[in-house]
Amino acid sequence: MKHTFALAVILCCGWLCCGWAGAAQAEVRFGRNVRIGGHDVSGQTFNQKRRGEFHIYHRQPKNAGCRWARTAQGRKKVCHWKRR
Repeated sequence: MKHTFALAVILCCGWLCCGWAGAAQAEVRFGRNVRIGGHDVSGQTFNQKRRGEFHIYHRQPKNAGCRWARTAQGRKKVCHWKRR
């Protein structure tokens, strides 16, 4: 009896974790007049295969600008910007 209850709890927890992972798959589309740290990011789309990572600094960063990087999941746009 105790083992079946424990198994049911484990299965429910696994089901809930899979449900959360499925809900996190989405696409983000930046519309018009969208700014991050004072920089225009309008019209960009990111999803599970194409991701975006934005770093905002108070001073001028060492490698300023954006670049595309390859990852195991797809491509990632990495931007290092100074706050405007």
